[in-house]
Amino acid sequence: MGAVTRVQLTRVVRFAAAHRYFRPEWSTARNAEVFGACAGEHGHGHSYECHVTVAGRPADDTSMVIRLDELDAILRQEITERFDHRHINHEVPEFEFGKQIPTAEALAVYIWQSVRQRLPSAVQLVCVRVQEEPSLFAEYRGDD
Repeated sequence: MGAVTRVQLTRVVRFAAAHRYFRPEWSTARNAEVFGACAGEHGHGHSYECHVTVAGRPADDTSMVIRLDELDAILRQEITERFDHRHINHEVPEFEFGKQIPTAEALAVYIWQSVRQRLPSAVQLVCVRVQEEPSLFAEYRGDD
């Protein structure tokens, strides 16, 4: 590939999940005041899109930053299998009531941490974008 030293690649995965914004130590009124409709007793759902952007030098023999089957396996295990058709508060231990609230922001950081540790050392994670709806998303680019 000549002088190319870094290329970014983004894969989008989709999952449907429910969540509830709720702090058990707060009153119902306080939860409603802070979280509005998102504090509803049964939660609500989204058809999420998660954009994962990685970067690296394309390999000389494949012209790829990472093999797509390898990236897809990581994203399937760390995102789709963990979140798709789940109530996040009930089925993902890190987001149980009294722990993290499963906002788009918290999901982006959580997914970043999960995916980053699985990538080959030559591949850098650039951004995780968790989109709940067309007009609402959170992006995380790491703390460095």
